[in-house]
Amino acid sequence: MATNKDSNPWSPLQAPKELAQKLSLDPQTLLLASSDFGFIENKTPLAVFEPSSESDIIDLIKYSNSLPNPFTIAPRGQGHSTHGQGLTNDGVVLNMNGLGDFRNGSEIVVYDEYVDVGAEQLWIDVLRATLKHGLTPLSWTDYMYLSVGGTLSNAGINGTSFRFGPQISNVLQLDVVTGKGDLVTCSPVNNSELFYAVLGGLGQFGIITKARIALGPAPTRVKWLRLFYTDFSEFTKDQEYLISFHEKTETRGADHVAGYILANLPPPRDVSFYPEQDLPRINSLVSKHGLVYSIELGKFYDTNSQSHIEEELAKLIKGLKFIPTFAFEKDISYEEFQNRLRVDIEFLRSNGLLNVPHPWLDLFVPRSRISDFNEGVLKDIVLKQNIPSASIIFYPMNHNKWDDRMSAVTPDEDIFYALGFFRASFANGEVEASEAQNEEILEFCKDAGIQAKVYLASYKTQEKWVEHYGSKWELIKDRKDEFDPKKILSPGQKIFN
Repeated sequence: MATNKDSNPWSPLQAPKELAQKLSLDPQTLLLASSDFGFIENKTPLAVFEPSSESDIIDLIKYSNSLPNPFTIAPRGQGHSTHGQGLTNDGVVLNMNGLGDFRNGSEIVVYDEYVDVGAEQLWIDVLRATLKHGLTPLSWTDYMYLSVGGTLSNAGINGTSFRFGPQISNVLQLDVVTGKGDLVTCSPVNNSELFYAVLGGLGQFGIITKARIALGPAPTRVKWLRLFYTDFSEFTKDQEYLISFHEKTETRGADHVAGYILANLPPPRDVSFYPEQDLPRINSLVSKHGLVYSIELGKFYDTNSQSHIEEELAKLIKGLKFIPTFAFEKDISYEEFQNRLRVDIEFLRSNGLLNVPHPWLDLFVPRSRISDFNEGVLKDIVLKQNIPSASIIFYPMNHNKWDDRMSAVTPDEDIFYALGFFRASFANGEVEASEAQNEEILEFCKDAGIQAKVYLASYKTQEKWVEHYGSKWELIKDRKDEFDPKKILSPGQKIFN
């Protein structure tokens, strides 16, 4: 196990000259690499490595392996983890963004059915590059300013996942540098064990340097709806109907299905989405019911389907049980829809509201216990404690769109729900209160026998990780032994370090 806690820890000053030239000891650089988006954990690395090629990454990993006491290596893209998963205090942070500086954008190459992209590239840049060819990736993450390698190391989910699966289900091939320093091209048919290991593998088995992503024809416009409910059962029934629509009828169904919860915390998320004159009655509805549920529905179209999009949309929502007077619609470009969080993020950034703690919690909850979860968590914990959340997402996914050979874990049911509490803590005590609530939610699930799985987990002990992986634990352990036997990679996850 790579711990570097003995009396002779490694020092960056010992590194060979060719590596030392790329190891930064600049205090400001180290400071930036000592925290992440969460601003909850803080770990100062011994150095930050700035690679200019895959060869540099290989040399760094092989050098660490050669030492009696190897140092750990934490790959870092956009640093969007919330609990220090991409940090290390006894090793080197690998700045993947450096690759993009040297590649000069050359690592987004679009073909007819797929795009080859450097792992350091942002999804927004992948989108813009593919749209120039009338093409688009099929599955997305909500926030587009994340790196390709970062989301593929977790799963990458949003309202398109019910149809196409998570982003990891839409990868055709990867280039990976393993924890032993081997550069391997892998796919479902070549070096498949490594391929499935690193997808959703939390950076434990190798560092993704390039990915081949499946593409499809790009729409040009989106009908974007928000439909309000006060009845949780109707809300979940309608969501589950929408994610099964493609298989139940010849009519083309929704392309994006997500859900949001407004929990007595007006004004609602994305105030700019709603007509200003409707905000008072929305706030009144939330105040009256405490919990209001909203389905977000996206239906994509282009010039070929424009003439009958309204008819298709009417058929799609016919029979849904939303409150008729609380249905809101926009019509925007496809790119604008995929990048819809940009306005919110820019507002937060311009007002200095991003560099604060983000004690987020993301869960996958099995459909069979979703009513119990609503009563025990949303009503009895979230609503009663009234801790502010910038956004609460809540929507279903189809398990058959996930590949269980990959390292990611989900509940073992045909349908499960993604739940996300997105919080920003500004006042004293808010972080502690939010983290305590997160723990209370997890304890409730455990005590009630709800087999929920934490997405973007941040467990502090290996015992918790064993519980998290369940029947997959032996496979995860074997993969670690095979591809990173000295336990060098991604120590901030605290799975093996």
